[in-house]
Amino acid sequence: MKVLVVGGGGREHGIIMKLAESSKVDKLYCTPGNGGISKYAECFSVKADDIDGVVELAKKISADMVVVAPDDPLVLGMVDALNAEGFMTFGPNKMAAIIEGSKVFSKNLMKKYNIPTAKYEVFDNANDAISYVEKENTYPTVVKADGLALGKGVIIAKNFDEAKAAIHSIMDDKIFGESGSRVVIEEFLTGPEISVLCFTDGKAIKPMVSSMDHKRALDNDEGLNTGGMGTVSPNPYYTKSIADECMENIFKPTIDAMNREGRKFKGCLYFGLMLTPGGVKVIEYNCRLGDPETQVVLPLLKTDLFEIMLAIYEERLEEVDIEWEDGSVACVILASGGYPQKYESGKQIKGLNENGQIENAFIYHAGTKYENGFFLTSGGRVLGVTAKGMDLQEALDKAYKTVNLISFEGMHYRKDIGKKALLALNK
Repeated sequence: MKVLVVGGGGREHGIIMKLAESSKVDKLYCTPGNGGISKYAECFSVKADDIDGVVELAKKISADMVVVAPDDPLVLGMVDALNAEGFMTFGPNKMAAIIEGSKVFSKNLMKKYNIPTAKYEVFDNANDAISYVEKENTYPTVVKADGLALGKGVIIAKNFDEAKAAIHSIMDDKIFGESGSRVVIEEFLTGPEISVLCFTDGKAIKPMVSSMDHKRALDNDEGLNTGGMGTVSPNPYYTKSIADECMENIFKPTIDAMNREGRKFKGCLYFGLMLTPGGVKVIEYNCRLGDPETQVVLPLLKTDLFEIMLAIYEERLEEVDIEWEDGSVACVILASGGYPQKYESGKQIKGLNENGQIENAFIYHAGTKYENGFFLTSGGRVLGVTAKGMDLQEALDKAYKTVNLISFEGMHYRKDIGKKALLALNK
């Protein structure tokens, strides 16, 4: 089989490395890919959200399956366009991808089908939103842009002035473009966060190993929201009883709700959860594998990923026995100085071998390019330094030991990835 993966970040590198293990996959392609991916798959220059370009590329290389990994092309309907041309795909169609494409849709879906989530209201007018915040007078409060914003469209306001500024910047200044035409004002929930990615063919739903993301740019969860500065897996808060509660009250009801709405979801559905004093609640849905959650979850997958993707496309996931390894995985993101705001790129990365790797760990490339024999930075999140261990402490020790072997000008990373998880394990 020839498989084309659409996207060019750490998640796509993770998917490609797992597909490379499959005896069914002969050739891997990626567009646009990155410096690290280019060592394992043939890369092209078609952008991830260029639907016509990807369809033409799939025809040119005679792809047997196309894996659409990022949110933008899924929400724009790339899977529909590929299916219309007869290609097997992994990822939801446009009707189903709206679960991430519109926070208003997903919140209303949860309300309609009694799926536990934070109290909220929706506004398409800044003045009305500000009046509501002033009347509620409860802080912190959460202001979310309705559409996609690279994982950064959420502002947690500590007081009225911050909330007002957030609403103006999203709705009037359009800092997230048209994604901010509507906002969701949401109650602030507290408790440990849990990420659970689930394989689903619209009938069966099979959760993957849980993980814990670290969204803030700086240690101790300070600084701006990012796409994710590191992850660990499994998440110690995701116990057997919590998993059962999620399956009963959240996972199955979400799949049923989407089916009832005529939006069958096939692919990976990501559940961003919070373990609140009032039980588990949904913070957000994503319509694809998370980044950097993929980098700690897929290394533990024993079952052939291509077989799972094929079963999902053919709607026979129930037949597949998905197995996972024991142990833990930790991923530390190395970012460009200044990320998630302005940063410079084109910096030479030192410490990697010719495949962009280091022994005893795996380096998932996110924002890199390969030029004249060197790996250079080309994005905000540059590398995901990932290591496996018998337990979390061992995985973290290996990952941070590897981090110390890599350098580039302005390199920034969090030094406390996994700290909360270790505290939970040692309680």
